[in-house]
Parts: sequence; C-alpha cells; structure tokens
Amino acid sequence: MPDQAFAHAADRGHVLLLPTGHYLVGGAAAVILTFILLAFAPLPALDRLARQRVPLGSVPVWPRLLGSAACLLLVCALVAAGFLGSRDPLSNPLPLMVWTVFWVGLTLIQGMFGNLWWWIDPWYAPWRALAAIAGRKEGFVALPVWLGYWPAIILFFAFAWFELIYPAPDDPERLAVALIGYFLANLAAMLVFGHEQWSRRGECLSVFMRMIARLGVVEADLTADGRRSVALCPPGAKLVNAEPLPPSGTLFLLLALGSVSFDGLMRTFFWLGLFGINPLEFPGRSAVIGLGTFGLVATFAVLAIAFCTSIGLGERLAGAAGTMLLAAGALVWSIIPISMAYHFSHYLAALVVNGQYALAALSDPLMNGADLFGTAGLHVQAGVLMGAERAWMLWNMQAAAIIGGHVLAVLVAHTIAFRLHGSAKATARSQAPLAVLMVAYTVFGLWLLSSPTGA
Repeated sequence: MPDQAFAHAADRGHVLLLPTGHYLVGGAAAVILTFILLAFAPLPALDRLARQRVPLGSVPVWPRLLGSAACLLLVCALVAAGFLGSRDPLSNPLPLMVWTVFWVGLTLIQGMFGNLWWWIDPWYAPWRALAAIAGRKEGFVALPVWLGYWPAIILFFAFAWFELIYPAPDDPERLAVALIGYFLANLAAMLVFGHEQWSRRGECLSVFMRMIARLGVVEADLTADGRRSVALCPPGAKLVNAEPLPPSGTLFLLLALGSVSFDGLMRTFFWLGLFGINPLEFPGRSAVIGLGTFGLVATFAVLAIAFCTSIGLGERLAGAAGTMLLAAGALVWSIIPISMAYHFSHYLAALVVNGQYALAALSDPLMNGADLFGTAGLHVQAGVLMGAERAWMLWNMQAAAIIGGHVLAVLVAHTIAFRLHGSAKATARSQAPLAVLMVAYTVFGLWLLSSPTGA
C-alpha cells in the first residue's frame, strides 16, 4: 500500500521568472567592487569600528532558568501533540514549530540580534536539576580536547540528513520519536561532560546557535558579579573579534552552509537531470535516499575543498604559507553572513506561509475544536506570495539578502585578514582567492533562487 506523502517545509510554491541574468551580473559586480574598494580602504578604521560598543547596562541571569523551563514545557507539549494530534503536518504544531518557527524563525532572530538561545536552551533547566541531585556542578569527565567539534559535526549531519533526505521528516509521530531520542541522548551527554562543554562542542543546535549569534548586533557577556552585560555593536563585529576555530570547528560551519545550499540544489531541474530523473515525474524522496545522501556529502566536500584551497592560496600570496590552519579558523567566521543570507532567502516563502499554519495549529494542537489563542480559524493566505508585484518584491528581498550577506562577509574577512597580516597590501593579496570564491557563491546562490524545481 502506498504511504502518505509529506511535504517538505521549504518547497517553493512558484518559480520566479525574472531577469535573472541582470541579478547575477549585478550581484557578482557588487562583491567584486566591495573587494576592490577594500583594497584601498583604511583598514585600521574598519578594525576600530569592529571594536566599538554602546553599553546598555547589565541584566540578572536568573531568568535563564525560567526561560529554559518554559521552553522545556513547550517541547513536551509539542511532543504530546505529535503523538496525539493530527497526522497532517500542516495541522499538527510539532513539525510546524520545529521546521518553521525554530529552524527558520529562531535562527534568523539569532543572526540579527544575538544569543537568545542562551536564555531558552531547553536542556539547561533539566541539567541543573539532575546535576543538583547528583551533587555535581560540572560533568563527571572532561570532554577530550582532541575531539574538537566532531560530535557536533556528526550530530549536525544526522540532523541535516533527517531534514533533507529522510522520507518523512514532517510526519508528527516520527518527528516526536526523533526529538525525544535526540533530547535524551544530549541530556545524558551533558550529565557526563557538563552542560557548558557539551553545548559548546557537542550538541549541534546549541553550537550552531552560539556561532550564528556572533553576527547579531547585541553582545552579552558574563560579568564578575554574575550578571550579564549588554551592549550594541556593528553587525559582524563579534565575528571579527572571535577566537580562531580549530579545523573541526571550521568544518562544522562549512557543513552548516553546505546543507542549506544542497537543500536548494537537490530539487532543481539541473540536479535531477544529472541523474536521469524526470523532474516533472519525481519518484518520491524514498527513491532518492542514496542520491540525496551522496549530494549532501558531496556539497560539503566541494565547499570545504574550495574554501581551504582559497585560504591556502591566499596565505601563499601574502607570504605566510605556514599559517593556513590559523587563517582558515579565523576567516571561516566570515562564512556566517553568507549562511544567514541563504537561510533567509531559501526559507522566506516557507516562513511566510507555514508561519500562518503554525499560528492556527498552536490554537488547536489536538484538532479537537479548541481555540487557545484565538487563531484556530485563521485563514491561511498562501496567495500572499502570488502575483507579479509580490513575486518581484520577494525576489528582490531574497537577492538583496544574498548580495548583502556576501558583501558583509567580504568586510568581515578583510578586517580579520588585516589583524592576521598587519598591512593593507598583504591583506589584499591574501583575500583575492577568497573574494573569487565569494563571487562564485553569490552567482550560485542567485541561480538557485531562480532555478525551477521539480520536487
């Protein structure tokens, strides 16, 4: 018997038939001109700008425990709805909250404003309770340094595979089972290694959220009296000031960018045609599991090789060939604006439409006629994206995000490179290969947005 088909949250509802060539040329030109201008710009001034802060005061940290407990209760309620509610992924709040509100909405908030996740991390409250029962403030053993970010890499690959490759990631019951297993496994790891260590290098969602929060304009640091100081900073300034990542941390960020890029590539006519699949007669996700897994790994590998090659070549041009790993660990932070730009552009349509479904589903989570928030009868307007005028607006928002993300990435990379090399001439030489890669990725991203999809 055929199984029920479940739609992926990120599918585009229409194809944007706009003058794509103009956008490709314009986007590439914007990144190239930014690099050229930076070659003559006063880099010390950019460096000073990245250090500027506007203090806003300090706040207590005790609300963190309340925020974590509230988030945990929400997760438990959503899991219950996954088992007891509708099997329709557009009527059950669990898949809508996980794939739209959390993975799209919260990620974008983190990238714009800062580390909200620190306040609502659902593992923190139960870990505090279990650690108190065990009589330990830290874990039983230290997380080995040699492991680096490899636990997070493995978990993030599993997360991306489940979202992109697994046949039914939106099935509420299967998603609930996966969520329970993931939560309990990471809670056990936090008890063994400590919450701080595991959330920094093990639990992939916490690692990802912490990294992308460095793009935001709000900076919050713990003070000596146990409070959290809050200040405003320029976008990307925290990326410039970040410590270089080890090789495994570099690979983690590249995997995060590669997974979103493959999410856009895997349904294009071009990708399906490469393997003899008629895009207008897509056989279903279960028929392309092997192909999807290969594509996810290949996209990550190609991106990692291209990035490391550009960094290595740039260091040679700057006369610092022996510093490739250090430079890669520092410059990989410039990938985050690109990653956020892709995240916004790729998932914008899903956020606008599925966000409405989420509001309706949250009011009636069990489909029993309840109306908890007064939105159960909300009429979802998918047509908000249709029409020439709205398609033009949507396309321009997506294109602006892609181009703007790459331009900011060039600015961040130049400032980091200036700190590494100390002179404008060496900085320009070291950044030339990376600029070529960013131009190519800008064109690739704009092409993905306009390419017709068949699955």
